[in-house]
Amino acid sequence: MEVVLADTLLSRCGDRAALLRALSAPLCAERAEALRLLLQRLAAGGPAAAGEAEALRRAAWEVALERCRPLLRGGEGAAGCGERVRAARAARGALRHCVQLCGAPLAARLARDALAELAAGGGAGAEEAAVEALVAAAPRLEEPELLSRCVAAALALVREEGEGEAAAALVAGRLLPALGGNGAALPRVWEGLLGAGGAPRAGRALLALSALADALLPRGPAGPGLDARLCPRFWRLVQEGLTERDGLCRKRARYLLKRALDLSGGQRAELRCPPDGGHESSLFWWSAEKNEQLLQFWETYILIMETLEGNQIHVIKPVLPKLNSLYELAISGDKGCWLFHPSWHMCIYRRMFESENKTLTKEGILHFLELYETKHLPNPLGFSEFVIGPLMDALSESSLYSRTPGQSIGACPPLGIRLQKFLATYLTLLPEEEKGSFLLKFIQKMTSRHWCAVPILFLSMALASIPACKVLGAEGLHALRDVLQCTMITHQILLRGAAQCYLLQTTMHLTDVEKVSFPEVSSFLLSLRPEESLRRDTLLWTELCSWLQGNDRCFRKSVTSDFEHQETSSLCQYVHSLVGEYFKTPASERENCFMPDWFEAKLVSTMILLAADVEQMKNKYSGKSNIEWIELEAFLNPLLDVLMKLGSNAYIPTVKTDKSLQLLLKLLQTRWLKCSNSQDETVNLCLKVNWKKMPSIKNFLSSLINASIRNLQERNSEKEPKMKEQIRKVASMASLAAVCEIMGGKPEAHLESLPSVDALKKFISFSQFNEVLKKPSHVEEKNSLCDETTSQGWGKIVARYIRDQWICLRFVLNSFPTLPQGYEETSEMSFSTVERSKKTLQSALEALSILPSDQVLPVFDCMKVLVPKLLDSSESLCIEAFDLAWKIISSLSNTQLIFWANLKAFAQFIFDTEVLAVAASAKGQAYAKIKEIIFKLIDLSTTKTGVFNVVLSHCCQSWIFPTVDERSALTNAFLNAGNYSELITEACVFGTVFRRDQRYIKKSLKNLCDLCFTISTNRDDHYVRVCAVKFLCLVDASNILHKAFMEDIFIKLLDKDELVSRSRTRYYANSLQHRVKNRVWQTLLVLLPKLNQNFLCGALDRVFQAGFSNNQASVKYFIEWIIILSLHKYPQFLDKFWDCFCYDEEKLKTSICTFLSVLAHFDIILQNTSEKKPALKKALIVVLQWCFNHNFSVRLYALVALKKIWGMCRMLRVEEFEALTPVIESSLQQVENMHGTGNARRNWQRIQDHFFFATFHPVEDYSLETIFYTLPRLSELAEDEWISLSKFDRFTDIPLPPAFQGYHSRRELRDLKPSDWSQQDMGSHSVEADSQPEWTDVQKKIIPWKNSTPSLDLETAFQDRAAKLGKSNSRLIVVASLIDKPTNLGGLCRTSEIFGASALVVGSLHYIQDKQFQHLSVSAEQWLPLVEVKPSQLVDYLQQKKTEGYTIIGVEQTAKSFDLTEYCFPEKSLLLLGNEHEGIPANLIHHLDVCVEIPQQGIIRSLNVHVSGALLIWEYTRQQVIKQKQQ
Repeated sequence: MEVVLADTLLSRCGDRAALLRALSAPLCAERAEALRLLLQRLAAGGPAAAGEAEALRRAAWEVALERCRPLLRGGEGAAGCGERVRAARAARGALRHCVQLCGAPLAARLARDALAELAAGGGAGAEEAAVEALVAAAPRLEEPELLSRCVAAALALVREEGEGEAAAALVAGRLLPALGGNGAALPRVWEGLLGAGGAPRAGRALLALSALADALLPRGPAGPGLDARLCPRFWRLVQEGLTERDGLCRKRARYLLKRALDLSGGQRAELRCPPDGGHESSLFWWSAEKNEQLLQFWETYILIMETLEGNQIHVIKPVLPKLNSLYELAISGDKGCWLFHPSWHMCIYRRMFESENKTLTKEGILHFLELYETKHLPNPLGFSEFVIGPLMDALSESSLYSRTPGQSIGACPPLGIRLQKFLATYLTLLPEEEKGSFLLKFIQKMTSRHWCAVPILFLSMALASIPACKVLGAEGLHALRDVLQCTMITHQILLRGAAQCYLLQTTMHLTDVEKVSFPEVSSFLLSLRPEESLRRDTLLWTELCSWLQGNDRCFRKSVTSDFEHQETSSLCQYVHSLVGEYFKTPASERENCFMPDWFEAKLVSTMILLAADVEQMKNKYSGKSNIEWIELEAFLNPLLDVLMKLGSNAYIPTVKTDKSLQLLLKLLQTRWLKCSNSQDETVNLCLKVNWKKMPSIKNFLSSLINASIRNLQERNSEKEPKMKEQIRKVASMASLAAVCEIMGGKPEAHLESLPSVDALKKFISFSQFNEVLKKPSHVEEKNSLCDETTSQGWGKIVARYIRDQWICLRFVLNSFPTLPQGYEETSEMSFSTVERSKKTLQSALEALSILPSDQVLPVFDCMKVLVPKLLDSSESLCIEAFDLAWKIISSLSNTQLIFWANLKAFAQFIFDTEVLAVAASAKGQAYAKIKEIIFKLIDLSTTKTGVFNVVLSHCCQSWIFPTVDERSALTNAFLNAGNYSELITEACVFGTVFRRDQRYIKKSLKNLCDLCFTISTNRDDHYVRVCAVKFLCLVDASNILHKAFMEDIFIKLLDKDELVSRSRTRYYANSLQHRVKNRVWQTLLVLLPKLNQNFLCGALDRVFQAGFSNNQASVKYFIEWIIILSLHKYPQFLDKFWDCFCYDEEKLKTSICTFLSVLAHFDIILQNTSEKKPALKKALIVVLQWCFNHNFSVRLYALVALKKIWGMCRMLRVEEFEALTPVIESSLQQVENMHGTGNARRNWQRIQDHFFFATFHPVEDYSLETIFYTLPRLSELAEDEWISLSKFDRFTDIPLPPAFQGYHSRRELRDLKPSDWSQQDMGSHSVEADSQPEWTDVQKKIIPWKNSTPSLDLETAFQDRAAKLGKSNSRLIVVASLIDKPTNLGGLCRTSEIFGASALVVGSLHYIQDKQFQHLSVSAEQWLPLVEVKPSQLVDYLQQKKTEGYTIIGVEQTAKSFDLTEYCFPEKSLLLLGNEHEGIPANLIHHLDVCVEIPQQGIIRSLNVHVSGALLIWEYTRQQVIKQKQQ
């Protein structure tokens, strides 16, 4: 209609130029649109008379420069933003038509002005206006120099990063395609987009190339112009676009690929893109002879890429087998080379690796790693870069290393296994000269980012599994050291230790020893932490020694080394030189007040012991058994020389003495690393001395004690002490502490009989505790820097001095009660008085407050002796001691090295048998405080694994196996178990639900059992429950104390189960509530055989009540098992059981299956009953009534029970039931044969085959393995709830009773696999389908491309959506302004985009930000023009569309509405949809041209508005498709 009106106006107007001028002053939005239309008709109207043509050109010139250009700059326009956008859009169109009328002169003028504006800057708006001017001018530019300037300016803008994003997108989407339309500029644009230097980023280049597709990939016959298919850089850009994170880039890349394939398939011509960078295979080629093979390959390829866009694993997984057919098509069987460039396959994998769906990522990685294992692939260079780049980036996700459901606990996950096989296979296929560089880059990648602990562990494991080959040099060794020092510094200690072991094995397997020197190897070894991985007396240490021995003469000679003696090994020569260099002290450092670096001492000590062990291994079979000590003596001669001179040479440098002492300490620590502390080292060293020399040792110790006491008793008359006096006191106290440790730790040496011991006890008893030594006076005369350093060191010396005091006091407190009673009464130093003990405890509290946390162990030990004596008289002081001790322990929870030793001492103090007993007897504040600490420890254990384990182990051992201690007034230690039963109760249900990342770490730890470092199994969370269960197994039912304790635990566990049930009536499987209930009933099962009849009579009622709850499957099985065992042992409880069936149906509807399951084992229940017939009669009556229940599951359970009970009746030949025989047997026969089709028959068979009814025997299967491993596994409980028997064997702190029965499950039950009949409705063909090599048919999402132009300027933010996408020829507008629910709008948006509506009108564009909208639209709003029209503006909008020729159609039921099946939609249709509740308002119905209604057959009055709209949109589309086919 607009065109007709414009043509009529022009034909009747005498002066067209005047008309243009009149229409353009002033130029508002409506005038601009009219002007654009008139100029369009004039440009398309053909040549005019000469005079008129010149006048039109002048008028168009004026309109372009004086009206349109200012309007584009924003100088004119309406006040509203929408009006301004309309005016600017119309001005752009008018400017293009002005250039068509005026030709090259106006184009050149516009281009020069625009280039000048771009050069001058002026902001984003000015840039966009200049670009629009260039877009209009580009097709008519003729001057080569000006054309070159325009192309250069356009390329500069499109390469620009930062704030000019909108202008760059406009250039890529409009200007470059416009310049490309000019034949002279197309080669320059092409070179600029794909040139070697400074090409724009992929998204912008693809946008421009998509718009230039007609010129670069013409659909007609091949011409002499540019052909993008012959340019390797074009294909690299397409591949980059296929793997971009932006979905729009991927769509444009697929469009170009499809366009090129469609062109090649249609032409069937010979075509080959030149190789890129000298590769053997071309990125793209075509051949008429292999046209079908090529089409098959590319169709499969595009199917896979488009399916990956869906991100839905159930859609994608059936397509993945087609990757195998791609490889079959891509590799030539005859030549063994790639027919298609392998980078196309890498695009698929990279797309999968970067998917948001981690399941898809894992599938992609596994498939890629299988390639070299299953297919003989030629090796391209690109694979190595791909492995080191995208593959390793994808491998950094911890969640990918989870086990499959069928794998056992502790098994290596599939990804870990595949990774090992892949690296081993791939490296063997690489050429020798490339192996080293590949592995070096692989290891360097492990240092280039922060990796989580789990991926690093499995990458290290894969490196260690590579077959031995010499490929790594010094650079590789440095890279491995960087992994140890940088990447893993914050990792969990056990995983870090495991990775260190694997990396050391990698070093030994892959290092070319001829390229590395001993200093480089020693530097690497120093990065391994002895307490975590590399230490003596381990397999790894032995393997390292063997490697050093075997390659001794092969290592590269260091520049500084001088190995002259050929009879001595290279390692020994290196160590000799290392020790010599260590003791060299330059003159400049001799008086340095700083302590030397420990790093050097650690290096020298490690290499000394390694060299000694290597020499011992070398001479193992030569008869020289003392070779280690010979070599050690040779290595340590320089050290011994220095040590011998310490007391005699006054001029020896301080640095040298410090270094010698450091080296000595490091040697001791490395030599006896397994010992718990340095005191044990001293004790072991003393006991290794020949017993014949013991008298001389005793004389030495006596002299040492007496001399030390004299030194400590000396009083200095001077005010300021001197350094030597204070150091003498420190050394004397340390000597006394060492002697006390020796006497207390090794009583078999009988050192306490020494005469000097009494003097030691007396001296310690009357010493002033926590005495602080003053800093020596001459230290303060030093300079300030040296003073600061010495002050810090002196603080450590004083702390050690105080600690040594408490070590001595600990010895006195522990040994004094062993004296004869008479001596104790008359002794002055007796500690039996309350005041003396109180004063000592106060000193202990003071020591706790001033000592560093790693020095408080002896104080805890002393408090353990003192607190029981003071709980009655000084309870508040004891509580203060408890609080302060807990404060220290809680503050150390993040300190790995000293926390556990302190925690053990804390547990021995707080939970000392006598402390607990005295506190419980008084039932005062101390008793409450201990219970409070118990729950604080449990809370701490939920975040720090292993805390509860330490406490529980100590308590259980001291309660069940109390030690003989004369000072203990406790007659029976087991009383504490009853007084603190909360500890055992909480232990029985202990366990946390870990976060996902924590679960991956815990599962990975289970793979580390075979490594050469020891993992503390006692820190496993399962240990808590294993310890509690073993403790309960040791309880003796015949003991009155034990019996009361068991009954108390049983009741408290039932209380806990009820508490969980009340807190949440429904709970999820494997939730914390589910796990707690499961643990409760497991423990109750362990206790059940020990309970007597009287107690069980009352407790069984509560068990029945628990059966009425809504329980998960595993809990239900345990409850049923307990009921069966109780009735089996005490059949007299059957009457209580029958009462459970008498409740109303409302209470039984969720629980009746539990009690019917019990009846399914009725033969077990009646084993101990002589009169079986009455019980069978009652059971039959009960079961028959439930066989007719309306619930299908209840009927199934009842029929299973009926089958069991009726079989028993027939065996006993019960005469009373003869009359029922035909009815029951026919019913059971009908169940077997007549459950015809569908799931009914399958479910009947499954419930009979279910383990609980078919295999499980409640009596014979009663065992720890069944309770804690087999049943949880069969009931599909989470794996971390399965406790295997190996854990019961491994945790040896508490043994099981010697005569313990019921350890293993029966083999029949142990071999079963999980199968819950109620969860098996997936169909019997699912497994078969998964095993198919390739699916016969797969889902394929429709992605049309041939009939649509790619969205050229979708990214231009300044244009409205209606102008962005001109991709559809549809003239349908869907108006949804009356709809206010985001879900309906999101669904309509998706439907409108799929069927190609020209626009969707909404009441507010804010809806597209709503998450519910986006969930339903699935990004359709990015592809569909959206227009905002508020409901109040609808009348004006509808009137405007009527003037544009649209028919306004309302979707509403009215008196005159048309049936949808009979209505013929006009091409230009506007669908108006009503509100969800009110429909279309009456005031809008009058503006409709027609109403259409959907015919209905049902009772409901109306459809959902989205559904109604979708039906009409489809009907419109269907009619238009039919019309197009007819034309």
